[in-house]
Amino acid sequence: MAALTWAAFHLHLGFISASFCYLLFVVAQSLTGDFVSAAIVAVLSVACLDFFFVDPLFSFQVESPLDTLGLAAFLIVSLVITRLVTKVRAGMELSRVNHENLQRLHNLAQELFAVEPDAKGGEYLLQPFCGVFGIKAVCLFDAASAEVHVAGTVSDVLERRTGEVYIHAKDQEDHENGIAARCIRAGGRPTGAIGFQGLKNPALTAGPLAALAAAHLERTRSFHRASQAAAAAQTEAYRTAILDALAHEFKTPLSTILTAAGALREAELLTPEGREMADTVESEAARLGRLASRLIRTARLEREEVKPWVELIDLDSVIADAVNQYNRPATGRRILVIKECDGCEVMADPELLRLAVSQLLDNACKYSEPGSTVALNISRSEDQVVVRIRSAGNAIPAGERSKIFDRFYRGIDARRVGPGSGLGLFVARKIVLALGGSLDLDNKATNADGAVFRLALPTPERERYGATAAV
Repeated sequence: MAALTWAAFHLHLGFISASFCYLLFVVAQSLTGDFVSAAIVAVLSVACLDFFFVDPLFSFQVESPLDTLGLAAFLIVSLVITRLVTKVRAGMELSRVNHENLQRLHNLAQELFAVEPDAKGGEYLLQPFCGVFGIKAVCLFDAASAEVHVAGTVSDVLERRTGEVYIHAKDQEDHENGIAARCIRAGGRPTGAIGFQGLKNPALTAGPLAALAAAHLERTRSFHRASQAAAAAQTEAYRTAILDALAHEFKTPLSTILTAAGALREAELLTPEGREMADTVESEAARLGRLASRLIRTARLEREEVKPWVELIDLDSVIADAVNQYNRPATGRRILVIKECDGCEVMADPELLRLAVSQLLDNACKYSEPGSTVALNISRSEDQVVVRIRSAGNAIPAGERSKIFDRFYRGIDARRVGPGSGLGLFVARKIVLALGGSLDLDNKATNADGAVFRLALPTPERERYGATAAV
């Protein structure tokens, strides 16, 4: 300021030229971004102009309002330029920080996706967070496994804050302890929480870090689900192959038994009691053969999609064959068929339909009370033929009604009655659905009715037309 004043005075500059030089000096000082120093320079500039370049010289007698206006103009210029420079510098600094954070997030994402999904230990997962961002401690809560994973020097406060974030599903900031906790969501619902202690710029980085943690958690869960599904499929394939092989092995000795029993029955040497025993052996061997065939068919139905060969069949004959198989003293149940309609022709695969009805009868006989009656009620309902299989006994609990058709599912009462595979109802429903029908529990049945299954099959088009015309 002294050098500028000395040069302008000895060059005999006028008021306007000197004012311009001082204004440039104020602008240059304002570019530093320090408003205090720029304001001081503006005041000194106005004082030098008044003392050295305004008459009377060498005095501070302000005789014109222009001096006040000049001082105000200098101050405004310094303020505006300083503010603009400050904003520009702040924007540059923010851009630099964002660039660094973006680079760190990129590096962290690369390290996380380099981690094997089946890696054990949460600390192995969280170490990249500490290494890349220089975080003091990280705490991760996985709601699916109810496990807490930590890395770094973790405090009780960090674990508590992380748990609170998941419970309340709301992000938290603890500036006193330098903690930033974020809720992890998948599909709009909380699946965990992650907390950081010692994270710089948490407002900018905590959210993206939580998103990376959520992505890695979901990737790990998907890997475990896929692994479990693959293991289950492989186990199921082995189990089905064993069932198929055993069923084939059973059929060979059963054929021999049937042949031998037939030969004994035809022999003249047997007494009447012996012929009766031979008949029993032959009928039971035949039943075992049918069971083996049914086991083979069941294994194939589980392994493949059902592809029925439909034809016009009489439902009465299919039900009669199945009933004859189970309506014996050995089952300890009496099977009663009640027909409430004329004409029960349906389009279906007779073998598959017979297997489905047999599964339902087997289920009814197995879980009904000994000495009770299993009732099959056949009726028509609009364009369907409906068969209701009712067995006396305990009704299916409400909590199990939606699960009994699942593969391998067996209810509490079923497990108590005896062994089983939990496949009968699954296979029966799969067959009925393939035939274009439905198999469900009868919603109209009460607990006093026991277990009531409703099997419905569509009637042929010509029968629907005939029924409509008759009405």
